[in-house]
Amino acid sequence: MARAPALQEIEELPEADRLDGFPHPRATQRLYGHEVAERMLATAFASGRMHHGWLIAGADGIGKATLAYRFARYVLADPAERHPDTLEVAPETHAARQVLALSHPGLLVIRRAWDPKGKRFPATIPVDEVRRLKAFLGRTMDDDAWRVVIVDRAEELNVSAANALLKSLEEPPPRTVFLLVSSAPGRLLVTIRSRVRTLDLTALADEPLRRAVTQAFAAGGDDVTAAAPAPSEWERLARLADGSVRRLLSLHAAQGLALHDRISAILSGLPAVDWGAAHALGDELSGQAADQRYELFFELLMGAIARLVEAAARGTGPSGEAALAARLIGPARLASWAGLWERVAADKAETAALNLDRKALILDVVSRLEAASRP
Repeated sequence: MARAPALQEIEELPEADRLDGFPHPRATQRLYGHEVAERMLATAFASGRMHHGWLIAGADGIGKATLAYRFARYVLADPAERHPDTLEVAPETHAARQVLALSHPGLLVIRRAWDPKGKRFPATIPVDEVRRLKAFLGRTMDDDAWRVVIVDRAEELNVSAANALLKSLEEPPPRTVFLLVSSAPGRLLVTIRSRVRTLDLTALADEPLRRAVTQAFAAGGDDVTAAAPAPSEWERLARLADGSVRRLLSLHAAQGLALHDRISAILSGLPAVDWGAAHALGDELSGQAADQRYELFFELLMGAIARLVEAAARGTGPSGEAALAARLIGPARLASWAGLWERVAADKAETAALNLDRKALILDVVSRLEAASRP
């Protein structure tokens, strides 16, 4: 007779919104810096006039998904388990355990699912994911039971999937709440945005950011004092993170400060390029094992380009960035550099969708930077 696998032997499928080495946002116990948003949702639910759709918007990694899952636990919990004015639900409750395991019958999560055959995530959320709504919403529930649908991330819906979701938002069944999580709400259909209530979350201030990062390291099972950033690193990490927990964790885990320094060296050396260093960087970031550093490289690079374009447009900024922007861009090349940002974003998306060569993309981007900065 075959032995049933032990719990630790069961493979956990990758999740697109989970950062390597850290728990998924739905496992986060405390949410820092968004107390006003929590009270707003708790008050709306308690009023009995709960809007059926919410768009939880804001920068990447600031707690949007964490808030969505906290609210899902709250809505699906027994009334006696809810706390007034907060979304706190004890982790040992039945609803909390089921939401954590994604096994609650009243919860449906729509997202990019891992393809075990292709060993990758699709570039968008396909329509088949949204079609699961029909069976979910058609299921018989108790009269006082709620349903929660989380779409994470909503801007990743392809056109067919977005239109399929729109149909459910137009005729929502009773006691059902849709939570659309998005870092780019402008990419959503206007008709979808018109049928939901927007809840904008702001980037975290320094103290909530520090608490959230400390919590993440503790939940990851590491010794916090050994794994967390050193005090000497914190100021640079917090500045580059720009109020995002996910970005700070990525920076620290993927040696982001060193990566940022290499990007700064490329930009400050323009229009000259050290092609040996560029090829070495492409080799480092092209393998599948370097996924996290590859994504972080482009996040940092595109952030640096955006700041240079803004500094050139405004004529102000940190002294180093303002001087570099004046030398590389200036008023005459502002439009071409803004277009360069758009082109890099499009090429990266195409590389992911068609599984193209990452090193070739990196070298092409460096070549574009060289061309854009020539006198």
